Amino acid sequence: MEFEDEFDLSHLLFNERICRTCKEKKDLLTDFYLIRKNSKGLPSAYSYECKRCTKIRVSSNRRNKYDTGKWNYPDW
Repeated sequence: MEFEDEFDLSHLLFNERICRTCKEKKDLLTDFYLIRKNSKGLPSAYSYECKRCTKIRVSSNRRNKYDTGKWNYPDW
């Protein structure tokens, strides 16, 4: 029996992570963005906020920043 046969790669990597925003346990590889390209495959290379929460955060910040209804021409 070989030493390599006892361990799979899945035993060494974390497969699930808890999102910091929504506190749900999700799959690391499919539900989190890869933020460090050089260390591909390491759990630390993935963000701590899931894709769904990231999309909500970015779209809400973008919507508030570029809201044209609040902007008025300056009265000089």
